[in-house]
Amino acid sequence: MEKTIILLYYVVMNTFSFGLCATDKTKAVKGSFRIPEKVLLLTGLLGGALGLYLAMLTTRHKTKKAKFRILVPLLILLHAYLLLKIFSLL
Repeated sequence: MEKTIILLYYVVMNTFSFGLCATDKTKAVKGSFRIPEKVLLLTGLLGGALGLYLAMLTTRHKTKKAKFRILVPLLILLHAYLLLKIFSLL
């Protein structure tokens, strides 16, 4: 049961992060109000890094920003490590 809840959390966070990044790209193209970078990075920190990264690649958004190119893959590694540790304990 715990594994299912944890996996569901990650699915929701990654889906949310993907959508947020894609929405920001759309807003950037239209020139409307943007989603702050710190919000995008926070969703990655909270577990949505993979979704954020996939959105960056598919929408070609934030790919030139060094902090996104460096931090997002590091967050993916961090969460992969955390998941491995958590699942080895359950």
